Amino acid sequence: MPRYALLVEYHGAPFAGWQRQADQPSVQGAIEDALAKLEPGPHTIAAAGRTDAGVHATGQVAHCDLTKDWDPFRLSEALNFHLKPQPVAIRACARVEEDWHARFSAVERRYLFRLLMRRAPATHDAGLVWQVPHQLDVDLVRDGAKHLIGLHDFTTFRSVICQAKSPVKTLDEIRVEAVEGFSGPELRFHLRARSFLHNQVRSIVGTLERVGAGSWPPERVREALEARDRAACGPVCPGHGLYLVGVGYPDDPFAG
Repeated sequence: MPRYALLVEYHGAPFAGWQRQADQPSVQGAIEDALAKLEPGPHTIAAAGRTDAGVHATGQVAHCDLTKDWDPFRLSEALNFHLKPQPVAIRACARVEEDWHARFSAVERRYLFRLLMRRAPATHDAGLVWQVPHQLDVDLVRDGAKHLIGLHDFTTFRSVICQAKSPVKTLDEIRVEAVEGFSGPELRFHLRARSFLHNQVRSIVGTLERVGAGSWPPERVREALEARDRAACGPVCPGHGLYLVGVGYPDDPFAG
């Protein structure tokens, strides 16, 4: 059967997450329903990462198997037609080898977290940022983040329901950018790794917010990491500031 890679963008607010659920809307379910409009029958797609409720994506990658030999552009156009009016879009589509897998062929995931710093409620960015009513010291945040770069046991920074076999991960990058966003001053956290644990990014950002607010010294991040204890983590921030922005593969199926 022909296999197709899909580059997917979505607004996470209406969904209970990526993964299909029997009684709640999901991004996976929306795309599988659209596929069924093109080729009747059950469809099961796989994604590079299962984002949680409220989490957004600009660069999620999934793959599907179809009976018909579709032109990739026509397939993406047909899916986008049937996905309306849901906030899900297929940005690109490519034919891939039958053993190519959106999850297992990936070598890198990239996430962005947006933190808005202002007292007045966000209007235009509501549901797209995590808002705090105070300013954060970006230099303190960066000092705290340095302790998390590299190979570590991230038990402190993963959910108790995380299903990963090991808490040991290599975090290749945390870059903290201070910008003047559309709604006001933001800190944007750029994180890159081969793979992430469940709630790892949200746990890290919530902890670093405490550092930037002056409630934690930067060294406490290292102490929390070394504790390997979920109770040592700072607050877990909400999902609606988080975006899956890219997935890396040895050969980019969407290049060219």
